[in-house]
Amino acid sequence: MGDTLRAQLWPLPAAGVGLAIIAGVTLPRLDKRFQHDMPSWLREYLFGGNADAARSVLEAIAGSLVTVTALTFSLTVLTLQLASRQFSPRVLRTFTADRYVQTTLALFLATFTYALTVLRTVRTDEDDVSGFVPQMSVTVAFLLALTSVLVLVLFLSHLAREIRVETMMSSVHSAARRTIERVLPQQEEAEEGTAAPAGGRRGAPPEPPADALPLMAGASGFLTSVDEERLLKAAVEADAVLLIDRFPGSSLIAGTPMGAAWPRVGGPFSPGAGDRLAEAAAEAVSTGAERTDAQDIAFGLRQLTDITVKALSPGVNDPTTAVHALSHSSALLCELARRDPGPRLLRDDDQRVRVVLRRPDLEDLLDLAVAQPMRYGADEPAVLARIGMLLGEFAWTDTPGRQPLIDAALGRLRATIDAQDFHPAERLRLFELLQHVERAPAGQWSPSPIP
Repeated sequence: MGDTLRAQLWPLPAAGVGLAIIAGVTLPRLDKRFQHDMPSWLREYLFGGNADAARSVLEAIAGSLVTVTALTFSLTVLTLQLASRQFSPRVLRTFTADRYVQTTLALFLATFTYALTVLRTVRTDEDDVSGFVPQMSVTVAFLLALTSVLVLVLFLSHLAREIRVETMMSSVHSAARRTIERVLPQQEEAEEGTAAPAGGRRGAPPEPPADALPLMAGASGFLTSVDEERLLKAAVEADAVLLIDRFPGSSLIAGTPMGAAWPRVGGPFSPGAGDRLAEAAAEAVSTGAERTDAQDIAFGLRQLTDITVKALSPGVNDPTTAVHALSHSSALLCELARRDPGPRLLRDDDQRVRVVLRRPDLEDLLDLAVAQPMRYGADEPAVLARIGMLLGEFAWTDTPGRQPLIDAALGRLRATIDAQDFHPAERLRLFELLQHVERAPAGQWSPSPIP
């Protein structure tokens, strides 16, 4: 729920409006209470006009802020449309979760609301009640208006920087790294016995028996997060082993299997235990309408691959952006390889495996990074060269089991090059690069033939 709210535009502006109403009601009361006891030096810095002037100022502030807010919202929507059409719909969360955009909208709406709220307290001598000008409140409105002008200029500068594809890819990369550091180190710490619930990668995960109880998804949507403590507690109480066969980012359909459970010591579940276990598992798995980076370590790679593929489409035809996106994908892939992704095992106090959570392994992640770019960039030598360099960079990570993955990817890349009608010089340079990559797993380095 917290991650969902973080990616919404409305919570912070709504909070700003609420605070503005409170301030717009409270400050005029303070004005009325201290207007005769205010020091003379302070009066010099406060609004000094009459009631008509105060109304004019507040009306001008409220009217101008409506226009500015509409402009800001229009620019934000235009940016979202541009990002969705030219880059990827999955990068929209980067903009909607941008605190600068949310804070700017909150300030503008708060200033507008505050000015309207204070306006209702201004009284002239012609009114039925005695005249009243809330000097402090009008001064605060004036300061908020000046701040809004400054923030508008900064917002336009920020927006111009954010719509650049390089900034966008850097934001995706940074968010993905935070997710990796948040999710995968839990496994490493658990192996040392410092995390709760205990987890890690020690030993092979247990395989479910043929008569295992299927665990059904409780709701349709994308798997966004898994409550590990709740799953472990349910498995221990039922003396069972649970397998969640779908990882964060996967699509779940209500009423279809997402995993299995079976008694730890064999035999059937006691009456009602299986149903309680299945219900607890369904409640521990959260779904949403879209993928998030809460626990999805592959989400950043998915976004970067989308940007790569979109850049290679005939409507965009921007291989340079595709090459840059592949560079970010290579950095994330190497980071993931060093952290040993794969199934996460949760253990009880006696170090017995109770829950197996599937995570993307290196084969899944490598395929995500190179399969689609290789297909859609098959006729662009620069893209194929960058994919070859990605494989070479991946080869330099000291990761067990990487060699078969590299060999398979190099075989696909070589077949892709063979199928294209490249110039002989381009073909020669690509094959020289492949030879350079093939030497990397053995620790042999030589200058790359393609920069």
